[in-house]
Amino acid sequence: MKMATALLYDDEMTEYKLLWSDPACKIEVPERLTVSHEALLRAGLADRCISVPVREATDADILLVHSEEYLEAVKKTPYMSLEDLMEFTLQYGDVYFHPNIYHCAKLAAGATLQLVDSVMTGKVRNGMALVRPPGHHSMRSAANGFCVFNNVAIAARYAKQKYGTERVLIVDWDVHHGQGVQYCFEDDPSVLYFSWHRYEHQKFWPHLRDSDYDCVGKEKGAGFNVNVPWNKVGMKNSDYLSVFCHVLLPIAYEFSPDLVLVCAGFDSAIGDPEGEMCASPDIFAHLTHLLMNLAGGKLCAVLEGGYNLTSLHQSVCQTVQTLLGDPAPRPANLDAPCASALESLHCVRSAHRQYWSCLKHAADLPTSDVSTKAMELAAEDEEKQKKAEEEQSAEAWPEPGKRAAPAVRTALVLPDGVACPQGCTRFSSPADAVKVGRLGGTFLKDSDDSDARTTLSSLTALVQKMEQNEICNGLALVRDVSTAMMCVVQDAEAAHLDRVLIVCVGDAAAVPSRCQRDDGTTLLVQFSNEESEEQTHRFHIPLCLKKVLCITIVDIRVLMKSYRLGACSTAEDANSVYNNHVVFILSIVTFFTPCVCVSVLHDISKRRTVFVFSQGCSDVSAFMQAVLGLVLPLGYEYDPSLVVLVRSPGSGLRDGAWQQLTGLLQGLAQGHTLVLMEEGEKACVGTTASSLLGVAAASLGSVRAPPQDDVKALEGLRRRLQDDWKLLQTTGDFTSKEFETNELILNFCLLDAAPKPAM
Repeated sequence: MKMATALLYDDEMTEYKLLWSDPACKIEVPERLTVSHEALLRAGLADRCISVPVREATDADILLVHSEEYLEAVKKTPYMSLEDLMEFTLQYGDVYFHPNIYHCAKLAAGATLQLVDSVMTGKVRNGMALVRPPGHHSMRSAANGFCVFNNVAIAARYAKQKYGTERVLIVDWDVHHGQGVQYCFEDDPSVLYFSWHRYEHQKFWPHLRDSDYDCVGKEKGAGFNVNVPWNKVGMKNSDYLSVFCHVLLPIAYEFSPDLVLVCAGFDSAIGDPEGEMCASPDIFAHLTHLLMNLAGGKLCAVLEGGYNLTSLHQSVCQTVQTLLGDPAPRPANLDAPCASALESLHCVRSAHRQYWSCLKHAADLPTSDVSTKAMELAAEDEEKQKKAEEEQSAEAWPEPGKRAAPAVRTALVLPDGVACPQGCTRFSSPADAVKVGRLGGTFLKDSDDSDARTTLSSLTALVQKMEQNEICNGLALVRDVSTAMMCVVQDAEAAHLDRVLIVCVGDAAAVPSRCQRDDGTTLLVQFSNEESEEQTHRFHIPLCLKKVLCITIVDIRVLMKSYRLGACSTAEDANSVYNNHVVFILSIVTFFTPCVCVSVLHDISKRRTVFVFSQGCSDVSAFMQAVLGLVLPLGYEYDPSLVVLVRSPGSGLRDGAWQQLTGLLQGLAQGHTLVLMEEGEKACVGTTASSLLGVAAASLGSVRAPPQDDVKALEGLRRRLQDDWKLLQTTGDFTSKEFETNELILNFCLLDAAPKPAM
């Protein structure tokens, strides 16, 4: 797959507009496309993209989703008079027709399919289609909400039909519910549809009961429709990130899509007259980044809504720049999710816990008498008084800062004899006798170790270059990661990097006390396979994932006898049967627990085999649950200026999970991530460097239920930390349910490793 981003745009899609007075439709104007494209040109982003020609969708394409009767009716609109168009429009809701809209709608759908073709064939890794009319409200036989043909729904069916795509994730961050997409796939387990939308307990358009959190899909599609209703206006960056970390991403990683389609509506940004939300445009850089390691990076963003022309073009630029691989800006104004957002988050997790193992531990539904619906009714007058003030404050917001990509993406400090991967820059600092001597005396037991001193000197110089934004990220292969950590933390202080997030994976790394400070200059998150000391302060987070799941001794002779297979005429026959049983047992174990590591110890003379099943950090499901539900929220709230990622020998972590962690953490600290690995881990240099370069990690595949002990430990830790770290919250004060009340559910559900319904 090429490291390129496609951009699809055609001026012809601006060649229609509202021809009569309609207050509901007047905001849908041609300028929505032109200002977005012009902003991309001004920022130099359009020139960095691959321009892909737009085509019209064929009848066969459109009929993948829409009825023939509806298509034939729309075909007649170019020949209608103004009066006929007005009458034709009346049979649908909040939409208008124009003599040229049929042509534009075919271009919008066709552009979306061209983008899918470019991504699925590997010509580009991702892209964005600036299209008009939008599509996600359009239903099988009805136009609706400015939408004529359902562009993204057509694209999902097209990808499944043409490329055999097995699982498609559709993320709809438009502020309106995409009911057309939901109805298209509500009984289809091969398409996971996620939508957040302004709902206000069904008071907001499209006023559908089907938009609420408990509409989870039908029949085989139950659990594959995820609605997050916003029951008040004014949602902020923290609310959006919380839902991504605690709902969308855990479900998406468990679903393991082959393609990600985004209904990219920017009426969920600040200043929009439809959404009335307060999320800044730069949040879309982070939302985009968090999706880019799914599906091997195959991501197609398709424009939907967005009616404030300023926040619209700013949000489009943030999205495209992230697709191009530029570091995301540091997130602004992150605080605790509001009470209404927490209630929605709580309800969604509870409604879906029976369908997704990552949510099995979710709390019970809050009681209705203390829900924000009752709170809203009691405080309705107060809300009305505040509304004018909120609208006024939402009219102005700071222009997103310039996102200057450093000249060097990835620099590596490597010992002689270790090849530098393609695309990376080998880094070393000029010899400074005073500096090298100081480092040796401070950090090294053997001050005569010139190679180690030189490596530390290069490491400190690399940190300084990252602080100056001359280098984006880096990797150092060092003699001892503990020494390197101390060196980096000290140098980060000297370089005025105010906060350093350190994420350590594995047991072998003895974390120096300098890296466990309680003054907030460092935040240490330590993955371990062994029980560690209790947390001593809020800036040291130990995460223990059990290493040994079970040790089982299996006597093959007993099994053979029980299956009447023990009577063999020769020793060769007996050994053959014995070996077949070993293979059989391994196949059964790995089928039900595919992430397990199995060691097999044979004693052929006694026909006895010992199976050792170890999971620890090598258990992908528990590890990713910790990353998504703990590490990312902690990282975003902490807002570091540098991320130090440490991999110690013997961590047991699969390369795929390590790549996912490396990729996801680059959304923090403007991408300034420094990876430290010991020289014995040099086999991992290539895959790690690939992630640092922005190459999407390979799919982890469908992950099953994590070990029960790990889930309970992670949930208990989250609950202990949530008072200090607000982005870890998944429930509000409206519930008195404690985690322990769900132990029976955990004990039953987390042991259930049965596969999901066939897709």
